[in-house]
Amino acid sequence: MASSTHASGRPIDTSLEPVTSHVSPTTHAPAPPGPLREFWTAFSANRGAVAGLVVVGVLLLTALFAPWLAPHPPNTTNSQVFLQPPMWQTGGSAQYLLGTDAIGRDILSRLIHGARLSLSIGLAVVLISIVVGIALGLIAGFVRGVIEIAIMRLMDIILTLPSLLLAIVIVAILGPGLMNAMLAVAIVVLPHYVRITRAAVITEVSRDYVTAARVSGAGILRLMFSEVLPNCAAPLIVQASLGVSTAILDAAALGFLGLGAQPPSPEWGTMLADAREFVMRAWWVVTFPGLMILMAVLAFNLLGDGLRDALDPKLKR
Repeated sequence: MASSTHASGRPIDTSLEPVTSHVSPTTHAPAPPGPLREFWTAFSANRGAVAGLVVVGVLLLTALFAPWLAPHPPNTTNSQVFLQPPMWQTGGSAQYLLGTDAIGRDILSRLIHGARLSLSIGLAVVLISIVVGIALGLIAGFVRGVIEIAIMRLMDIILTLPSLLLAIVIVAILGPGLMNAMLAVAIVVLPHYVRITRAAVITEVSRDYVTAARVSGAGILRLMFSEVLPNCAAPLIVQASLGVSTAILDAAALGFLGLGAQPPSPEWGTMLADAREFVMRAWWVVTFPGLMILMAVLAFNLLGDGLRDALDPKLKR
């Protein structure tokens, strides 16, 4: 080893020791979450939305397996148990858990079968309105001018009228019945889908990917359904989930007024109409159908709020 002498006389070791550099192994950044995982993370942050999803799932399963879950046929009467109270009240029995109505029909069985009918109404109304609304919204967004003005002014006229009053007028013209009630409710909620689709189309049609597709020779139908529509799906999904609750509520209101599903159909609004004269004598014939309507509408509204939080980038938590 080489050494030298400091001015003070002390030897200084000038040998060079090898320098070892500790290089940490390359750490890979975690892979970004997939779209489904990202969606569920944003959705599950809203506990109300998760609760709404659970309730909607229970309602769907109840509607699907209604013939096996219901303890009695929904329209079978028993003259021995008119207005029998629920099981936990004096005079009730375990055979009729939630009691019976004025002609001896089991309320629980009618509520279970009514879930199938009410959910079918809600889904059918949303399906009709979203198909027609998307078509009109795409036409209004792509074909500007007189056609757009005519479509949007018609939607504005529909929106200016009270929804239930307009539905009553349409059913009064077409005649009472379940199908006519569904058609009336679909017309009432149609403007929401048209306006959402048109606004999304106007926003998307000026983007670069649409311009590139147009330059490459894509026709208007391809631009509508392959390029623009998939990017407009998020607000439509949110509106559809909220629209189911609106459809259930409006259909129940029409049924209550005698313009929707007709007796002896176990639709929740019709059950309320049948029980009007027994409100003071038998609270259960009114309370349980009303609670089912409340629960279904609230569950779909909470689900819609969660979908909006998860699908709208501006609202993600």
